[in-house]
Amino acid sequence: MITAPQSAGDTGAKSGSAREADWELDFYSRPILEADGKKRWELLIISTPDISHRECFRFAKRCPANEVNSTWLAAALREAIAQAENEGWKAPRRLRAWRSAMRTMVQRAATELKLEMVSSRRTYALLDWLEEREKTVYPQEEGFMAGPLAPPPSPVVTPPLPLPEAVRGDAWSWAGLPLGSLKDAGEWPMGFNGLLPVPSALDLNQQVPGLRLFSRTRALALAGWLGGLEPVRLRVTANQLILDAGQDDSWLVSDLAPQEAGQIDEALKQSCKDVQGLQFIAIQSAPDSERFEGFWMLRDQPEP
Repeated sequence: MITAPQSAGDTGAKSGSAREADWELDFYSRPILEADGKKRWELLIISTPDISHRECFRFAKRCPANEVNSTWLAAALREAIAQAENEGWKAPRRLRAWRSAMRTMVQRAATELKLEMVSSRRTYALLDWLEEREKTVYPQEEGFMAGPLAPPPSPVVTPPLPLPEAVRGDAWSWAGLPLGSLKDAGEWPMGFNGLLPVPSALDLNQQVPGLRLFSRTRALALAGWLGGLEPVRLRVTANQLILDAGQDDSWLVSDLAPQEAGQIDEALKQSCKDVQGLQFIAIQSAPDSERFEGFWMLRDQPEP
């Protein structure tokens, strides 16, 4: 169990300033047939929410099937940026897109607008919004294709690679934090981080499982490297603790004894039931340090 550190005070931006956030983007077909018999294409953009649960910027735009290209996408991104500015948002710091099939097209459009594009499955808000639309929006549309759809091609599964030397600590341990303690994580003393809103409807006493990495001499550098990997979720497979990251990367954190593997696997499965799949990775110089050189909240959630 980690003892949550004391608040370091509010160091956020003053109210009234333009809001800034990363954007999560999905440009893909939807389960709707248009009048011309072609599937509907749609661009969805949502800003990554911060831990304070601030309102997200959202943008949705249909694309004619014969205009699915980087030129149309770049024009739509310009429109989205203009709309965001009208609503009090700055242009995004970076775009995250998770579909490998669209990576080249999104990259070309982002480059045209001089935006950084990150291929990453760390698009939790987008996947939640897409799930909501698939349940409440698309079924109400004329041409909605009810029933099971043909699944997308399964990705080629490759064995996880050992974590890069730069991301290995001196030691690690498995731990848990009460969900309620994470509500104040934005005020903890920490360096690199990726924090998520804490769902308000859940029992704040439920445990969020996570991984602690320790390095007495390189904790900050380790945190910088880990952030660059775009950590997505932790899982246990064949008595191995695996970190899924980026768009389709998998990294071997450690081999596990069978009993240990079972306990960690059960904790991760329980988090899917109790806390919407929330997990964490913490990086500290030592187990008794109150400062996190890196702290990421992760989520295990199904992808469309």
